[in-house]
Amino acid sequence: MSLQKQVMEQMKVAMKAKDKVALESLRALKSAFLLANTSGSDVTLSEEDEIKIVQKLVKQRKDSATIFNEQKRSDLADPELAQAKILERFLPAQMSEEELKVAIGEIVTQTGATSMKDMGKVMGMASKQFAGKADGKAISLVVKELLS
Repeated sequence: MSLQKQVMEQMKVAMKAKDKVALESLRALKSAFLLANTSGSDVTLSEEDEIKIVQKLVKQRKDSATIFNEQKRSDLADPELAQAKILERFLPAQMSEEELKVAIGEIVTQTGATSMKDMGKVMGMASKQFAGKADGKAISLVVKELLS
């Protein structure tokens, strides 16, 4: 079942349960899918594109929550984090830091990277390989740690 269909099914469940936070999150996701589908290209979204959209929405929610927390506005941060948690259900299982270190270590040996000058090469391969499975920030931290 495609991610878009899963979202529609979850929306029905949220409506029946009268879960306002879940419904708001799922409607935002549905809206993002519709916007991407009607962006002018005749191509339907691939699963990879759908995952990128979900990741983007989760990142937006977490960034907003961080800003609200810095401003000591937990009343605004809490709903953002709740929405991010709901949206994360549609992402593939995330890699742990240990799994990420092992996998990026293999990429470093494959590319022959030895210093921070090679970071772009390693980041490019790692980002493609772990798309949807790891956050770009986490990948970047591990690459920096291994190359320095």
